[in-house]
Amino acid sequence: MPVKKILVVDDSPTERHFLVELLSKNGYQVVTAESGEEGISKAKAELPDLVIMDVVMPGLNGYQATRTLTRDDDTKNIPVFVCTTKSQETDKIWGLRQGAQDYLVKPVNPEELLAKIAAL
Repeated sequence: MPVKKILVVDDSPTERHFLVELLSKNGYQVVTAESGEEGISKAKAELPDLVIMDVVMPGLNGYQATRTLTRDDDTKNIPVFVCTTKSQETDKIWGLRQGAQDYLVKPVNPEELLAKIAAL
């Protein structure tokens, strides 16, 4: 099933704006959330085709939110891409262990992100 609706979860207004612009220009419907908690509630309400999740956020971090989404019956079939400045191999392994389908390091390469979305 092609990806149409994407939920972007990031506490940085700059990152959200960058991703919304990039994804909207490429034909995706984009919903945003500013925290892990808001991301979980929006994922359940909107049922997006993909979640792009930051890690470093106040409150519930991206690893915790990803784990919650990938283990909840309502949202477990929604792929999650972790998108973060945390670039250590251990961070990537941990993110994938939480249920993320992919792990991208900021600054995100637009072509790489779009290719990964198209490959879903």
